[in-house]
Amino acid sequence: NKTLKGNNMIHVTINGDECVATIIPTEEGTAVVIGEKTLEVSTPWVPGDLVFKADIDGHKIAIEIDTTERGYLLTSDGVCQEVRVQTARGAELYKLMPEKIAADTSMLLLCPMPGLIVSIAVSEGDEVKAGQVLAVVEAMKMENILRADKDAVIAKVNAVAGDSMAVDAVIMEFSA
Repeated sequence: NKTLKGNNMIHVTINGDECVATIIPTEEGTAVVIGEKTLEVSTPWVPGDLVFKADIDGHKIAIEIDTTERGYLLTSDGVCQEVRVQTARGAELYKLMPEKIAADTSMLLLCPMPGLIVSIAVSEGDEVKAGQVLAVVEAMKMENILRADKDAVIAKVNAVAGDSMAVDAVIMEFSA
């Protein structure tokens, strides 16, 4: 890659395993040094391309690149790897970041898109079975039927017919 100048150390994390690589521009392309191993890489790839095609030590490869919240998802020959590439300082700071824990929404019926509540088919205290209709939301002139994912009891209904809801607004709450 012609944009590199001098030696460049990067921290690469693949499926949680971290290593340090040094990227060195050469006359033929790029040398990547990982530990005691040096790989000769020749590629026309530029950041933003969705497929990384390269010749690595005489072997031709093609890797599909998808971005994720925390880095990249690389796929080659049906194998997917989560990869994060950072500077030394970026890797150091990343380790200090708190792990974001997704909220448990299993006991909530969330509005899947901005829309208007057409009807609520249940009341507080009702026992519902998996697949039972709970509510109907109209969005973009289409009615979307929202059904129970599992057997539950309706603990609280937070919306009525005619309410305008935002995406992920709580329509109702369940108890076990």
